[in-house]
Amino acid sequence: MPFSVSWHTLLEHLDELPADATLITPLSHSHIHITDIQEHRIIIQFDESSEKRPLQRDQFESLYHQIQTAHDGFDLDRLPPDADPYPAVLSVHPRFEIDEDAGVIAETDGPTTTQLADTAHEPDIDDDDRTEPDGLDVYSDALLLIDALERHDVTDLLELETATLVNLYTLLSDVQRDANDFRQEVADVLLSRLHHDRPVAGQYGSVQRTSRRNRSLKDDEDVLSMLEAEGIDCERVMSVDRQKVDEALEVTTLTESDVYEIDESEYVRKAEVDDDVKESRLQGLKDRLAASEETEAEELQQEIEALEERIDDLTSFRAGTEVQR
Repeated sequence: MPFSVSWHTLLEHLDELPADATLITPLSHSHIHITDIQEHRIIIQFDESSEKRPLQRDQFESLYHQIQTAHDGFDLDRLPPDADPYPAVLSVHPRFEIDEDAGVIAETDGPTTTQLADTAHEPDIDDDDRTEPDGLDVYSDALLLIDALERHDVTDLLELETATLVNLYTLLSDVQRDANDFRQEVADVLLSRLHHDRPVAGQYGSVQRTSRRNRSLKDDEDVLSMLEAEGIDCERVMSVDRQKVDEALEVTTLTESDVYEIDESEYVRKAEVDDDVKESRLQGLKDRLAASEETEAEELQQEIEALEERIDDLTSFRAGTEVQR
């Protein structure tokens, strides 16, 4: 199919999109929507930054030919920087589809899906719809920490009693541990969804897939024999093994200070946690929150009933004799 035909088909389908339709770019997962459709370009706007950007027809034509000549779809990793809005918009065309699992956009004769956001299933961030997560340690410990921070003036730690500081340190330690554990669980799920090294934005920030190299030496004999074969004196790479030194100290008259430079420092560590007290305090906070919500709901219900009575008085029909009474 000539590109000119495909281009006008794309414009027709873009025209049919609802005014509030949102597209999701396949690499950065940015939310964009179409603001203007012109003969030789399409204007998009990024929801996160309100930035507007023109997408040129000739760039769509270049992507179109790349897709047609690619085997099993065009690899999205080959897109130039900041070019992922192009495949997102092109996916509105009935012949092109993005496979994010494979990281490609391809032409197909069968039914296709688009990069349209499913707003009907997007999470509602209304504060009134918040619910308590079940069995999440970081939530419970964070709630206790927030309560402690609200009850004490932590702007001047020197003025706080020792017991208060102990409580704060314990709760901070627990929240840190819980948050790290939960952060790793979230990262594991995210890792399966991020297929590229480009940032993916959310409401509070962005993340991206990255990698690190960890090295560990192979068997000592293998390493030494390979170095010897290259003319490297083994003594140049030999070092003192701390574990073997400690073993030697146990069977000699040498002391630790004879072979180690020792620098002592002091620090605070959490010795134990009273889970029963934490659970009791946590339940008290939950009961207070529940009571507060019930009171607010009751007051709101009373206001609604009073308003309904006033509306009924103003709109109900009464006979003239009844009014005179």
